Amino acid sequence: MLVSAKEMLDKAKAGHYAVGQFNINNLEWTKAVLLTAQELQSPVILGVSEGAGKYMCGFKTVADMVKNMINELKITVPVALHLDHGSYEGCYKCIEAGFSSIMFDGSHYPIDENVAKTKELVAVCAEKGLSLEAEVGSIGGEEDGVVGMGECADPNECKMIADLGVDMLAAGIGNIHGKYPANWAGLSFETLAAVSEKVGAMPLVLHGGTGIPEDMIKKAISLGVSKINVNTECQLSFAAATRAYIEAGKDLEGKGFDPRKLLAPGVEAIKATVKEKMELFGSVGKA
Repeated sequence: MLVSAKEMLDKAKAGHYAVGQFNINNLEWTKAVLLTAQELQSPVILGVSEGAGKYMCGFKTVADMVKNMINELKITVPVALHLDHGSYEGCYKCIEAGFSSIMFDGSHYPIDENVAKTKELVAVCAEKGLSLEAEVGSIGGEEDGVVGMGECADPNECKMIADLGVDMLAAGIGNIHGKYPANWAGLSFETLAAVSEKVGAMPLVLHGGTGIPEDMIKKAISLGVSKINVNTECQLSFAAATRAYIEAGKDLEGKGFDPRKLLAPGVEAIKATVKEKMELFGSVGKA
């Protein structure tokens, strides 16, 4: 059964750990994340970008797949199905499709418009029992066509959005989607501390979790981050394991070309990555 992300994130904030959002791209991705969460007894958030939703034949297809997989795999840990960096229109599509959580990324709008659209979605989500994530500032880099310049969030604007009644807030603090460049300046903990002070008990979200050093992750959690997004790292581990399988000629041995065998090393690599992140975030055993 899918649940809102609100309760799991409120518990994470109070318990000083973070819940991982792992973006899914197909059935194998979803299965790997769900089985690992169940094994580690960790709550988990499945993230779906609008691009990934389109690739998987629509949000309704994704929602039905996830719900049926939870039943078939006998998953008992809390699972939220979450729209990642959603447009205004995309949010309504996911609400209709049966998602349990959405993100409205209004960071590219003037703050007044971001506030107005977020306020409207707060009311809709409250009525339907969905959790809502909002964003202030922007996440650097590009993910599925969403491009950000990496501006740090204004703590006062963060408070304006938080006061609307959203369940979690993504604040740009120098984080980047994709691989971090060698000259990356690191997270702005000064900004994070100021935002955390302004929004109080509001769970904060750290996007671009791939490649951030462990000590920065732990410090971010100590300053109020309760949800950390991971996508690129799973993609990289999947690609590396699949490449090794093919370069070793395993696909030419017997029926090694069978996609169930061909994709298996990549799935195991995703599981290992998810396990590593859940242990780092502190969510193991918190289901």
